[in-house]
Amino acid sequence: MVPMSDVTDELDDSPMLEEVLGDALGKLRVFHAKLAEEGEPRGLIGPRDVGIIWERHILNSAAIVPFVKEATAKKQFKTVADIGSGAGIVAAACLPDHRFTLVEPMERRVEWLNECVADMELNNVTVVRARANEMIEAIAGAAGAQGGNRGNGSARNGKGGKNGRGVAVRGPVLDLDGKPIQAKHPFAVVTCRAVAPMTKLSGWTLPLLERGGRLVALKGRSAQEEIEKASKEIAKCGGIRPRVVDAEVGPGLESTHVLMVDKK
Repeated sequence: MVPMSDVTDELDDSPMLEEVLGDALGKLRVFHAKLAEEGEPRGLIGPRDVGIIWERHILNSAAIVPFVKEATAKKQFKTVADIGSGAGIVAAACLPDHRFTLVEPMERRVEWLNECVADMELNNVTVVRARANEMIEAIAGAAGAQGGNRGNGSARNGKGGKNGRGVAVRGPVLDLDGKPIQAKHPFAVVTCRAVAPMTKLSGWTLPLLERGGRLVALKGRSAQEEIEKASKEIAKCGGIRPRVVDAEVGPGLESTHVLMVDKK
C-alpha cells in the first residue's frame, strides 16, 4: 500500500489553484495536506480520492463561494450554516468576512474539523456537534425567548420551568455533547454538500434561514429532478424560486450543480 504522503495530486502545481482560490490558497494547502494524510485512514474520503483532492473536495466545494457572496451582498450579518460539514470549511477559508457554523453530528468528524480550524487558523468558524433539527429547535427557542424572561428552565431538550410570572419557558436546547447550543438567530445562508435528497433536505435547512435567506446546496445531475419531487416540502418550509445552475469548478474541469432556494 502506498503511503498517503507519497501520493501526488494531479493539480498540486497547477496555476489554476491560485487563480480560483486566491488569498485562501495558503490555508487550503494546509487543509489539502491534512486531508491527503488523514482523510482515508479516518474515513473521510475514499482511496480513489487521494490523488484528486484539489478537484473533488476543494475546488468543487469552493464553487459555492460566488453564490454565497451574492446571497449576503446586502446583508449586515453574513452568517452561514453548513449542514453535514461538506463544503463549509473550504468556503470559510475563502470568505473570512463571513461567520460560519459547521453542523456535524458525528463525533469523529467534529474532532477532525476542530483540528482543521486550528491548523488553518480560521477565526470565523464554529463547529457544533448537533443535528439540523436541534439547530432549528435552538433558533426557534431563542426567537420565542426574545423580549421575555427565560426563567428557570432546565438544561434538558424540550424541558423547561416557569418564569416569575408563572409562564412556562423552555430550557436550552443541547448539542450531542450535552452543551447548550448558542444559535440565537436564523442564518443568512445555509450550505450543504452531498447530504440528502431535497425531500429531506428542505426540512433540515430552510427552517434555519432568515427571511430573504438562501439555501446553496452542491448537488449531482439529478438536482432538477429533486426539486420536482420535493416541491411540496420546499413550499411547506417557506422556500421559493427553487432552481439549479451550473457552477464553474476551474478552467478545463467539469462544472458542478448548485441548487438554490430562497426563503420568503
